Parts: sequence; structure tokens; C-alpha cells
Amino acid sequence: MKGTHKIVVSNTAVKYEFEVRRNITVIKGDSATGKTTLVEMISEFYESGENSGISISCDKECRSVAGRDWKLLINNIKDSIIFIDEDNEFLPTIEFADTVKNSDNYYVIVSREGLQNLPYSVEEIYGIKSSGKYSGLKQEYHELYHIYGSFDPKKDIKPEVVIVEDSNSGFDFFKNVSEGKDFIVVSASGKSNIFKEITKYKDKKLLIIADGAAFGSEIDRIMKLIKKDDNIALFLPESFEWLILSSGIIKNNINLDVLDTPSDYIESSDFFSWERFFTHYLIEITKGTYLKYNKKQINPVYLHDNNKKSVLNIMKKIKME
Repeated sequence: MKGTHKIVVSNTAVKYEFEVRRNITVIKGDSATGKTTLVEMISEFYESGENSGISISCDKECRSVAGRDWKLLINNIKDSIIFIDEDNEFLPTIEFADTVKNSDNYYVIVSREGLQNLPYSVEEIYGIKSSGKYSGLKQEYHELYHIYGSFDPKKDIKPEVVIVEDSNSGFDFFKNVSEGKDFIVVSASGKSNIFKEITKYKDKKLLIIADGAAFGSEIDRIMKLIKKDDNIALFLPESFEWLILSSGIIKNNINLDVLDTPSDYIESSDFFSWERFFTHYLIEITKGTYLKYNKKQINPVYLHDNNKKSVLNIMKKIKME
């Protein structure tokens, strides 16, 4: 599945209205905010249809999955949006992650805990808020909101230490940028190690650079640190490859619509996360050219001064020069 899909779920008491645009959407929040009610309404409508008193408007079938037969159910559901509540023990398992990876469905998952085995975006983590009564009736209107908002810096950031999620081309690039400068660049060698790296440099001005497209499971505990320490800043582009694609370095073969509306081009059954798509796309459009991209080791062309500046210009208010 690909694309953005609007979902409206309602009965006489409550109405939910929201959109999903990636294979994984996570809904968080405290008890009694309507998360479980949403999943239950999806389930009731599938079982009883209009007799449930529930209506669902969506261009894709909406289903819920629960219980010990979850894998069998998912494997028999195609091109649909699957809702799963947080009380299911299979949610944090590798088996569930592998099943999601190999399906062509979108997933809306209720979970207050980070799901370490799923690469979900910080932009697709939502809470549910009530906007009051709907159209003057007794029906309460619920909408989804981004829990973490924008990560665009509000003031200039001049780091002393830059912690980069990966140890490949992205790290090579920023390590090269740091040469002769008054900051250092270290690799966390994976998103799950970033928290530990932060504690090593807690007295420094830190900039964390990670792939926002797959950083959802880590964002909560990192944000708790940031709220306590003004010296920690986050920069979360979709991925390092997205930065290159957005920089204007590549003039030929690039379809700019891919950057403007990625959901229209990213097939969920082919790419577990948008980060993987942008890596694949960059490799494909630079194949056979002097800009040939290698995930494991940076092509020296990208380290030429003008190309470095083009990438850094995307990073508004971050001062590395």
C-alpha cells in the first residue's frame, strides 16, 4: 500500500477523523483519551457492519487484529489498514515486526511504550484530543495531533559534540565537516545507543543527528533528557540520504515530487521505512554517474566544499562552518 488515506470513524457518541500516510502510525497517550475506543469501534464495525451503529469512511478496508491468532489474521489481510491495541503481547516481538515488514498493509498501533523492533517515524506518533461537541450535537469530536511537534531549531545551534546515529556514509560526511573545526563527531553505531552516548558528553553542547523516519522508538526517552538540559539539540531529517536528495546536488534523474509527497511513491511492502526508500532511491538515480552513492562509505565527491555546503544549508540554524 502507498498514499495518504483519510479515516472517519463515528457513532452517535463520538467521531474520529484523521489521516495515515506511512505503514506505521503510533497513537500514544494516557488512559481515557479514546485510544482503545477507536480500536474497538473498528472491530465492532467489521463484525456487525451498519448494525453496530458505527460508520467508517475510508478508501481502504479498516480491520483490527488481536489475540493468539494475530499472525494468521495479518497474513490473510491484504491492502488494508490494521488497528492494534496495546494490550496485545505480540506487539514488541521480532516476529510481529517481521510480519509487518512482509505485508502490504498500513498499521495503526496503540502503544504507550516504544516499539524497539519497528522503524516508525517521529512524525507519525500521535495523541488524541477532544475538540468538543461535533456540529452542535452530543457527538464528541476527536482528532489526532503530533505529540512531538517540529524539531526545527528555534535558535542557532553551535555544537561542541555531534552524535551521529550511523557509522556509515552519514558519519563519514559529518566527520569530514568537523576537520579543523572546534567540534567533534562521534558515531553511536545505532539509534539504540544514542542515549548512552549522550550521557558521556552531558557537560557539552550536543547535537544529535538521527534518521527521523525510523527514530520513533527512541524519541520519548531522548525528549525527557532534552527537557532537562538546554545543551542538547535534535536534528531529525528523514535520513542522511534524504538530506543529499534535498540539497540540490543531484540535478539529473531526480523526481522532486518524491520529496514533496513521498507517500505517493513508497510502497509499504517494498520498504519497511522511508529511510530505506530514500537510500534505495539515491542509489538508483546516481548509479553509473560520478555521484554514485554508497551507503557503507561516502563517495569523496560529496565531500567537495560546494557539495558539503549544499547539504549543510538544509540544516537551518545549525552552525558547523
